Amino acid sequence: MPEPVERTDPDGVDFGWVMQTTFVATIVVGAPVVAALSIPVSLPTWGARLSFAVRVGALVWILVALSVYAYAKRHAE
Repeated sequence: MPEPVERTDPDGVDFGWVMQTTFVATIVVGAPVVAALSIPVSLPTWGARLSFAVRVGALVWILVALSVYAYAKRHAE
């Protein structure tokens, strides 16, 4: 088995892990949340749909990012 190209041993929070986990969790959590929240809202144009998705998606992203960072900070060794 070949050696990995890179190895890291971060002190404290591994920001690479935080970014990757935030990306995946935002897609997994954010898409259903945006879809569910858009059901009762009238979105007649593509611009309205885009604006709604960006506003709700940004809120989901910041909440997920802060949660993942808090988890990583709490479990950092």
